[in-house]
Amino acid sequence: MLSLFKPTYMVESVYNIEPSEFIKRGKKVVFADLDNTLIAWNHPKATQELINWLDQLNDFGIQVIVLSNNNKDRVEKAVAHTGVTHIPSAFKPCKKGFEKAFSLVNQPKENIIMVGDQVITDIVGANRFKIDSVLVKPILASDAWNTKFNRLIEYNILKLVVKYNPDMEWKDSLDDHLKK
Repeated sequence: MLSLFKPTYMVESVYNIEPSEFIKRGKKVVFADLDNTLIAWNHPKATQELINWLDQLNDFGIQVIVLSNNNKDRVEKAVAHTGVTHIPSAFKPCKKGFEKAFSLVNQPKENIIMVGDQVITDIVGANRFKIDSVLVKPILASDAWNTKFNRLIEYNILKLVVKYNPDMEWKDSLDDHLKK
């Protein structure tokens, strides 16, 4: 049961992940959550840090699809001018958004990875579709009202995941997971 909540990797920040780290793992597509993963949940548009990270991934031929549970207006404003494909109202961890994202890429599941800050939506969704995942710490300690309840639940779930999987710990990068 806990395996449904277990991320493949735990990394401090999405911006610590270098494109080469995805490439080493055969990843050609990144499904990425938006709020508190790529930008703060209360920030209206893409930051320069996000734009730079997306440019680096693009330089390595890595496709990014923003898979967000937020509404169309919020997501479109946030990623405007980035050129990134986005799916608002994804209803993660349900099938709708993930199935749409899969339909937009011509890659097998082993070439896809999900990056997000929430266990209940991002990690469970990735595990349901049997794709690797990266849990990152939220950009802000605060959350929108509709996320606060999930955080309370997932805090306890993550404690159990780590308790029964001592190898699961926060790292600075994906490559740090290879070091023992």
